[in-house]
Amino acid sequence: MDGQAVAAARIAFERGDYLETLTLLSPSLGTATDAEPLVLLGDALEKLGLPAEAAQALEQAASHAGRDAGALLGRATALYVEAGDDDRAQLIGIKLLDSRPDDAGLAYSLAVSFRRTGDTALVDLVKPALANSDEADHLKLAGEILGDSERNPLALMVFRKLAALFPDDPYTQFKFMSVARDFCDFEAIEKLERASAGQLAGGDLSAFEGETAYSNLLRCGDERLNRLATNNPGLTSIPTPASSRQRRMRQHPWGERIRIGYLSSDFWSEHATMRLLQNVLETHDDKRFDVTLYCYTPEHHAAADGDRSRWGRIVSLHGKTDAQAADIIRQHDIDILVDLKGHTGGSRSNILNQMVAPIQVAFLGFPGSAVNIDCDYVIGDRIVLPNSSRRNYHEKFCLLPESYQPNDPVHRALPPATGRQALGLPSDRFIFAAFNAARKISLAVIDRWADILRRSERSVLWVMIDGDLARSNFLAAFGKRGVGADRIIFASPTGYDAHIARLQAADIGLDTFPYNGHTTTSDKLWAGLPVVSLQGSNFASRVSESLLTALGLPHLAAATPDAFVELAVNLSQSPDEVRRLKQQISRNRFLAPLFDAERFCRHLESGYEMMVERAKAKLPPDHLEVPCLPVRTVPISKRA
Repeated sequence: MDGQAVAAARIAFERGDYLETLTLLSPSLGTATDAEPLVLLGDALEKLGLPAEAAQALEQAASHAGRDAGALLGRATALYVEAGDDDRAQLIGIKLLDSRPDDAGLAYSLAVSFRRTGDTALVDLVKPALANSDEADHLKLAGEILGDSERNPLALMVFRKLAALFPDDPYTQFKFMSVARDFCDFEAIEKLERASAGQLAGGDLSAFEGETAYSNLLRCGDERLNRLATNNPGLTSIPTPASSRQRRMRQHPWGERIRIGYLSSDFWSEHATMRLLQNVLETHDDKRFDVTLYCYTPEHHAAADGDRSRWGRIVSLHGKTDAQAADIIRQHDIDILVDLKGHTGGSRSNILNQMVAPIQVAFLGFPGSAVNIDCDYVIGDRIVLPNSSRRNYHEKFCLLPESYQPNDPVHRALPPATGRQALGLPSDRFIFAAFNAARKISLAVIDRWADILRRSERSVLWVMIDGDLARSNFLAAFGKRGVGADRIIFASPTGYDAHIARLQAADIGLDTFPYNGHTTTSDKLWAGLPVVSLQGSNFASRVSESLLTALGLPHLAAATPDAFVELAVNLSQSPDEVRRLKQQISRNRFLAPLFDAERFCRHLESGYEMMVERAKAKLPPDHLEVPCLPVRTVPISKRA
């Protein structure tokens, strides 16, 4: 091609005359045998807003570019993505990825294309390159991709970088804190919590807007502050007092039976919620209650259970918008809609903000006030919801007389104990078991657990931490506190039956705070393992005390952190007392209220009836205390 024409075209391009550039280049493009004019053509077409044509020019230029071909094909891929030509972008880009696996720009283009075409498996090919980039746009996209797979070690790298890039963005900072918890990165957690405490001390409460309600409970036991964590993206409509009153006062056709609707994504037998609740659902009195399950459970989980009709009528909300779901529920004239999710993963609590039922209730899923969700009542008990908590809740309390948590004694596994030898546990050590999720292990918990191990020299901590990075960080935290790696034994994930069997090999369970074990604590107690806990200051931190009290073991909830340590250490030195506690649990398992689903159901139904009575009388919701049935003297039926 004429060098003078190319030079003139280059001058035209540099002065911003892109049409003149095309005019000067076009006569000889058909005979071009080098890359320069084709690259210049691509540059001009891109400037003119013609990405597809620019990509074609750069793709042609690459065939003449030698060592520079990869860079040109990378640009062509990006331009095809911009033009919406995903087929061509992926055809070029995937081939190019073999020779340029670390090219973050190429990875970015392909990730955009794969996500647009729904090829989520192919996105995995480019995650590492995106995560290793230092470009803000690349990291933001990596964060979006990894946002729902926080257990991937790449997530920790990505959100650490994003937190450093955006130090004043509370959403980014709290996301990093959330991911750091899953990997036991206590150094990062300590730094982030110190910064948050500094803001709070300075009177700046705005940062809490970047934190999800669930994540806040993992570190904060102050109910007043818990209400400030309002980063809950699923809530697209926010209720007002006026809309709540309007919902309650609308004309409603009450029937002979109370129509209960339960709303959840957890209606499958292996989920923790249903390990607690399913026998209660089966026990509802169908002469007085008509039960419907409004289900958005992932279909593969629901299919694994086969017939779920024993729990109630199943109405699927899959593929329905929140407004459509609300219409369906209204058409069924539901009297009480019970939200089993609140501010937890996969929630569709926004449905309750569509003025659905005359009575709307929060139960079981979220241990606190579900801010910005239109609920009239929250179901609790006198321990998790004392009178002092009322000022921090918009919901009225419906207090059950024993424990707020249902427990299923019928479908729950209760296998024989697995021996220590089979589990690789030492036979001559006192074993503290801590099987709560890693994210619940706070800095305060690490400090107290380390105190316990230092003071009870013959003990080990058997803990559920999964993944090499999380385990390494966990050991480092204990090493920093004077506890060697030989005092820590890691448990791997296993099936539920095997988990209940292995729990029986431990001596004492240790709880977490400010977020206790909930189902985790009841699993330990069901297995016959005493749990040492700490009395708390909000719902999430009072759950274990509620469960222990309902099993006749209130003294295992210590009044202070120091007392928590003392109690655990004393038990480690008192084998006779540990044996007595285990025998007491064994005696009480089928007698005490905690594992009596039928008794729980009758109390729950009384609460529902009290709510309906007020609503029928056109009275606003008010705090309710459900009276207690007579104490049982005959053991409940054991698991078949």
